[in-house]
Amino acid sequence: MENDSKKIYIIRHGETDFNRLGIVQGSGVDSDLNEKGRKQALAFFEYFKDESFDKIYSSTLKRTHQSVAKFIEKGLKWTQHDGLNEISWGKREGKIPDADDNKYFSEITKNWTNGETHLKFEEGESPEEVSKRQMVFLKMILEEKSEKNILIAMHGRALKILLSKLIHDDLSKMDSFDHTNLCLYLLTFNYSTNRFQLILENDTTHLNSLKNTQ
Repeated sequence: MENDSKKIYIIRHGETDFNRLGIVQGSGVDSDLNEKGRKQALAFFEYFKDESFDKIYSSTLKRTHQSVAKFIEKGLKWTQHDGLNEISWGKREGKIPDADDNKYFSEITKNWTNGETHLKFEEGESPEEVSKRQMVFLKMILEEKSEKNILIAMHGRALKILLSKLIHDDLSKMDSFDHTNLCLYLLTFNYSTNRFQLILENDTTHLNSLKNTQ
């Protein structure tokens, strides 16, 4: 890879029981990976264990730490950053959404798609607020030009927000990016053009070994 480029691997954390049960997590719920999530994390490690990552970055929440634990145990440099934390869903975190919650969620996400990305859930965050803290993180990693190959572990909605900013510079495009537990997005950043390029999207090739075991 050319010296003026950076390769950025971004994963969503592995499955938790909250994911499996449909409970809202957000930044206020610090859940652990469940058995399936731990298997996903191990499968990802086995697939990429020989990749020469210069640094591992994760949110401050356990489910991202656990998703890259094997790389950390291997001795790779690791930094937590709250800019990578999931969006706060406010008062709806920690419970299974009822019909009213689902209707509210549908309405607010529709409004986000219509460009009203300043809107937020009660006691929660807006996409614009999440993006603001993500840009602090982004500035930090782009200044580290010696780190040519990095791995980032984060969360579903936060991942959508980040990608919509990096690829489209438009937060209303966030729902054009799909994600599953322990999926991979691969991007490159070119310092000469100051542009990101999307190489892999919602890729789960590394989980193929689990298909016959789940």
